Amino acid sequence: MANTSPPVHGRGDSAAPSLAAATFGGLCPRCGARTLFAGLARFAPTCRSCGLDFASFNVGDGPAAFLILIVGAIVAVGAILLDQMVSPPWWVHLIWVPIGAGLTIYGLRIGKAALIYQEYKHRAQEGRIAE
Repeated sequence: MANTSPPVHGRGDSAAPSLAAATFGGLCPRCGARTLFAGLARFAPTCRSCGLDFASFNVGDGPAAFLILIVGAIVAVGAILLDQMVSPPWWVHLIWVPIGAGLTIYGLRIGKAALIYQEYKHRAQEGRIAE
């Protein structure tokens, strides 16, 4: 299993990207290589550059649940405003399907990448009961 602990700061760790760079660029939180995603919103199993095991991180459904509310609000408000301001034919509203899909897919990339970065940075793990 690959080492998942973050590097100790202050020991020449200049390759680690910032939160914004890692999130928007799909960068590995350890080395900064563009290896986080294997598809549009699917994680690669490991970083091809440094070997960080992305499968060990638990992102879950948090980004999807939160994102669906944001995208739904944007699409609904946009459709209502367009209808009230221009009153186009019904088929013009079909434009909201690709807009909603695009916002969802790229929003998931951003949300998942941000959570992976934060889990790595803070060494987040599943809770354990001390015995």
